[in-house]
Amino acid sequence: MKLAPFALAAALATPAGAFDISAMSDAEREAFRAEIRSYLLENPEVLAEAIDVLQERQAQAAEAEDATLVAANAGDLFEDTHSFVGGNPDGDLTVVEFIDYRCGYCRKAHAEVAQLIESDGDIRYIVKEFPILGDESVIAARFAIATLQTAGAEAYQKINAGFYESFRGDVTPETLTAFATSLGIDAEPILAAMDAPEVTKAIEENHLLAQRMSISGTPTFVIGGQMLRGYAPLDTMQAIVEDERG
Repeated sequence: MKLAPFALAAALATPAGAFDISAMSDAEREAFRAEIRSYLLENPEVLAEAIDVLQERQAQAAEAEDATLVAANAGDLFEDTHSFVGGNPDGDLTVVEFIDYRCGYCRKAHAEVAQLIESDGDIRYIVKEFPILGDESVIAARFAIATLQTAGAEAYQKINAGFYESFRGDVTPETLTAFATSLGIDAEPILAAMDAPEVTKAIEENHLLAQRMSISGTPTFVIGGQMLRGYAPLDTMQAIVEDERG
């Protein structure tokens, strides 16, 4: 048996409940499969269209899941007491960034994030220290958090930007001392506070938050109610900001 093209189309368009392939004989089933194969070989663009639809549905499902995760963890994302808060503290939209100072894509994003915040003027910006790239990442994060806790937000901003813009080489007490000194910051009290329980707690809480939100890489952004996993150029971030503001 060979299905004519119009019969094949009718079969494919028939509701699943009305078309029972199991009712076919072996010969009919084989002919049906052959007809489908022939059709797809003659019209391969159908496969590309189907893949596009599948990818779009998967992206929508992922976005919906991420939005649910943001809503479920809003308190720890937006209102914790250990993270740096910059930009406009009273801004109408909050951007959260999970960072690792040894991450090349975090370094790449740094200038564009700064431009987004400065050019907008109404964004509240929160940094989540999320060291995942080894011991030196942890040491750098500890130094930054200890700076925030002992020297304040202004000193933290200098250290945060400096790690991306000027710091190079291994992360050691000696290089950190020279680094802080170059920025006009006294490194001694910061180094003394790096292993304090408060610093450890901040890193642990950020890792637990990331785990709950299925975040495994940096940078990861939360922009309003949306998540952006990985680096994205400035215009992409601006588009999400506009979308969040409706």
